[in-house]
Amino acid sequence: MASQDHLASLCKVVLNNLEYQHDWTQLQQHTRAGLSRPLLYGLPPKRLYVHPDEQIDIIKAEKDRGERIPQEPEVEWVLPVHLSEKWSPAQFAAVFDGIEAIPPGGAEQEASEGEEREEQWRLWRGPKRGKRILLATVQDDSTVTYYWIFDGLVKPRQN
Repeated sequence: MASQDHLASLCKVVLNNLEYQHDWTQLQQHTRAGLSRPLLYGLPPKRLYVHPDEQIDIIKAEKDRGERIPQEPEVEWVLPVHLSEKWSPAQFAAVFDGIEAIPPGGAEQEASEGEEREEQWRLWRGPKRGKRILLATVQDDSTVTYYWIFDGLVKPRQN
């Protein structure tokens, strides 16, 4: 188990990286009973992930409308870890069990889009959104590498 000082340091490195290198906004630290360590959440400058089934629904909707559908960014979870840490599937499962699919602030953003909520492609941003976390792996030289991790299986994206 990492010390509180170590966890605070990891969070600070990742927070600074996201804010100053990747232009994220609304960054917050999230601590909650039941979580063994703090997580971060925030709004990236562009949309980072589109579920493969959502991608199909968007393509169909764009064809029907005859215009592109803008892909607004979504609030995302971020889990800071150090490269030397050893994580088990049970530890990742415990983190997923301790969070909601949409981080705080993400639901209000979605509700404000209100119009045309019945469209199939919009559902992926609300009730169908699965739990996902951007794993921020910090190396000794403060380099941060990001990987998506998902709660459960997700079929591969189509390019």
